[in-house]
Amino acid sequence: MSFAAFGLSPPIVRAVTERGYTVPTPIQRQAIPAVLSGGDLLAGAQTGTGKTAGFALPILHRLSVDGRSASAPGGRAPIRALILTPTRELAAQVEESVREYGKYLKLKSMVMFGGVGIQPQIQQLRGRVDILVATPGRLLDHVGQRTLDLSRVEMLVLDEADRMLDMGFIHDIKKILALLPRRRQNLLFSATFSDEIQTLADNLLNRPALIEVARRNAPADAVTQRVHPVDRERKRELLAHLIRENNWRQVLVFTRTKHGANRLSEQLSRVGIPALAIHGNKSQSARTRALAEFKSGKLPILVATDIAARGIDIVELPHVVNFELPNVPEDYVHRIGRTGRAGAAGEAVSLVCVDEHKLLTDIEKVIRRALPRDVIPGFEPDPRIRAEPIPNGRNRGPLSGRGQPGPVPARAEPARPNRPRWPAAGQEQPAKMAVQTPRKAVRISGLVGQPRGSRSNRNSTGY
Repeated sequence: MSFAAFGLSPPIVRAVTERGYTVPTPIQRQAIPAVLSGGDLLAGAQTGTGKTAGFALPILHRLSVDGRSASAPGGRAPIRALILTPTRELAAQVEESVREYGKYLKLKSMVMFGGVGIQPQIQQLRGRVDILVATPGRLLDHVGQRTLDLSRVEMLVLDEADRMLDMGFIHDIKKILALLPRRRQNLLFSATFSDEIQTLADNLLNRPALIEVARRNAPADAVTQRVHPVDRERKRELLAHLIRENNWRQVLVFTRTKHGANRLSEQLSRVGIPALAIHGNKSQSARTRALAEFKSGKLPILVATDIAARGIDIVELPHVVNFELPNVPEDYVHRIGRTGRAGAAGEAVSLVCVDEHKLLTDIEKVIRRALPRDVIPGFEPDPRIRAEPIPNGRNRGPLSGRGQPGPVPARAEPARPNRPRWPAAGQEQPAKMAVQTPRKAVRISGLVGQPRGSRSNRNSTGY
């Protein structure tokens, strides 16, 4: 099947072909016709599946063939499509894709996010903007300054909706929905299906088409996963050993905290392995520069926090390393989704110490599979070391707000005499494939109640 078979306009097909894409991915084969039909959509798709093109191509087609150019109040052409993303990096990546796919059309796109000056964005909004890609916080900043009008939006996309909820954007989403016309097409994309996502879908979507291209909360099949047990104090040494021994040239490494990312990148650099850290405390220019060097291959190691890594799009990123396991099991799926994209092979390695046994068990429950353990000779864990509470490990729930402490992290079970230190790989649980069909949406200006522990924070990375 080709992209032309969808009935997409020739300029769009030409742009897609020039980017080297000839055969649609599974998510594209299902999402493009659904969006072209004009109905709402709930799609379960991981990063790297081609989901951006799954909504960008049909949006471009519908807006171009419709051809409306009527001015909004004040004489400006209206914003007709709004795409919301959780982070700056993802917003920039999505808008770049929209711009590339639509380069032979007369449509204009724009990206807006925080961390940069607002005046250039205000100036750009004075011109024509058909498709706006934005993070929620900066969008509301413009609303507060009355520099944009959303009353003519025809299509709304919530990209990586699970991450937006996880970051506590629910109040911002409610405010934005209240500014949109009641009649519009809604598209919701999420890598994981939690109860909160289902509640969001129930209230936002009206009889949506349902698409799920992979088992929910399951990592991509192209990713080889394994666990290296190691003592906490030898993780950095083991990581350096793996990089050198295997001649890894491009590795994305995850830490739990910004401080941990800084410290690890400095430690690797001191032993002759060039590395930079990327997280919310870095300036936008520093983040952009580090990402550019990493994507080009000049920088072999990029150390990132979960939020900062959203939007990193490297088609053939070969290696992802969990230097520390995430406190939220679903974040593991997002992390390793950076590799194994678009059918390319990838490898996800987790360095796990005794403190993280409970986290590992939780991850295996979520992905419904046991991860193979591989002890590296010379780095065998010391059975005498006891588990300790994870420092700075805020174990937030699925909807905890940014900066809002969640429940106290679970303490790893201490060792007992004559019992193995490492838990045996659990039995694989049957996957639950069905997705509950969202009820017919009741159009309301608000959405769902503020989740317990959720809080909006304008200083977050997503702004």
